[in-house]
Amino acid sequence: MAAFWQQRGRRQENGGLGSVIDGLGSVFDVLLANARLVLGVSGAAVLAIATLAVKRLIDRATSPRDEGDPKAEQKSLEESWQDLTLIKTPPKPPKKQRREDLSEPLLSPARPLVPGEARDPRGCSAPLGAPQVQSSPLRCLTLQEKLLSHSSQLAVPEIQVSLVPQLARSICTQLQNFLRSKCPELPFGRFFLSGALLDGLEVLAADHIHLMLPVTLDTGLWSLISGEDTVVRNPQHWMIKRIDLGYFPRGCSPWDRFIVGRYLSSNVLNETLHKLLVASINWPAIGGLLGCAIYPDVASRELKLEVKHDQVELSITLFPVVEMEDKVLLAVPPEGLVENLWLESFYRAEVSRVKELDAGDSGARQLCLRILNGVCRRQPSLHKLGGSPVTHVILHLSDPASDWAEESLADRFQQVLEELVAYLEKGVLPSYFNPKINLFSGLLEEEIDEMGFVLYRAMSEPELLL
Repeated sequence: MAAFWQQRGRRQENGGLGSVIDGLGSVFDVLLANARLVLGVSGAAVLAIATLAVKRLIDRATSPRDEGDPKAEQKSLEESWQDLTLIKTPPKPPKKQRREDLSEPLLSPARPLVPGEARDPRGCSAPLGAPQVQSSPLRCLTLQEKLLSHSSQLAVPEIQVSLVPQLARSICTQLQNFLRSKCPELPFGRFFLSGALLDGLEVLAADHIHLMLPVTLDTGLWSLISGEDTVVRNPQHWMIKRIDLGYFPRGCSPWDRFIVGRYLSSNVLNETLHKLLVASINWPAIGGLLGCAIYPDVASRELKLEVKHDQVELSITLFPVVEMEDKVLLAVPPEGLVENLWLESFYRAEVSRVKELDAGDSGARQLCLRILNGVCRRQPSLHKLGGSPVTHVILHLSDPASDWAEESLADRFQQVLEELVAYLEKGVLPSYFNPKINLFSGLLEEEIDEMGFVLYRAMSEPELLL
């Protein structure tokens, strides 16, 4: 009892603190009594823990401390704060999983710390005294790596690689059989296919191929005249003249029916074949036999067939071709009034030369050519730059001693872009096989300016083209 009154007296000395505490205690009791009704079971439990901690804190603050223990006050405060740690916020419900979070890597469970190891700030254990290795940032791809990655995306689907040549050869055979039966007097040679798909230079899709129709001429009745000696003044075009009409009059050659002004007319020959393709050949029957639909292009000036198969869609362009005096001439006259001209083609020589150079030094010219052809195919403004012009630029760059190994692909790629821009600025790209021929002669000035602008921007950022 004496201790009780002594304690009560001290509370009174503190300005009536005891009465205040008693009042707070009664308030806490009322709150606890009604907490279950208001807050529910979990809320009442949390409030009870909080009340208990506060009451312990008040009791320790008002209880007499041991005079002989100087650390008693510090201990009581530490114990009070330890009691306050009982107050914890209720756990939050788990966050709903988002779709983008599924791609994030899961954290591996932490393994217990082994004696003798130190744990780094990132939570990974490391041997004591071991040097801290900083994680390297994400490495940016170089142009070389981007080009090699881009080239892997240019591969033609395997189904097209196998199906398209097979389908085109079947159509080629059917067409040759028809011409032999319909026009037996015309000595066409054996038809054959041509194009980048067959030469391994095709990219993205095998959606077009060339069908060559050889025109067999008697060299004693025909001769070639360079386009430089004609009104067009273009060395890339040639005229095929009928000779010795005094000794060998018209009718001696089966091709005399296509003569205009003593010259074999490419226009007349194309028009005749166009009529046969459109009106004479039963394409629905041939298509049904081959399991596809074949439609001749009526509106095009070219001899063109559109083929639709369940797995591919193919465009076949027919070219009458004359081979004389080491020249390969196609019946592709320029637009205008001149109709007797034949275009000299360097495609066969281009492909042969590029493969020969690559075989000699294990170079990457064909790889670079495929990438550039893919760029020109995807960029509408660069369509007319793909194929022959790009090939001739690569051949020009191959004359000087330069490294065309695959490791130098990025350097050669940028060099080709620089050379193309330089040629476009001049408006002249000389042919590798005949410097007198300007491969840009068929382009409009606006087209040259647009291509030069696109490639000039790409010189500093080649990745823009990929």
